Amino acid sequence: MNAEPVFRKSSYSGSVNNNCVEMAATESRVLLRDSKRPGDGSLRLDRGLARKLLSGLRED
Repeated sequence: MNAEPVFRKSSYSGSVNNNCVEMAATESRVLLRDSKRPGDGSLRLDRGLARKLLSGLRED
């Protein structure tokens, strides 16, 4: 039985306009979605690729 993933917003998203990407983790994947349109689905990345993506974003 698969539980629904729990999405979280970054603490950097603020509360003024709520433009944010939300993230959830499962055993094998990381899911990303638009916080303003959560019903539109999510981008699913394997954990290794998600780690590389986040590492690259932190370097900028």
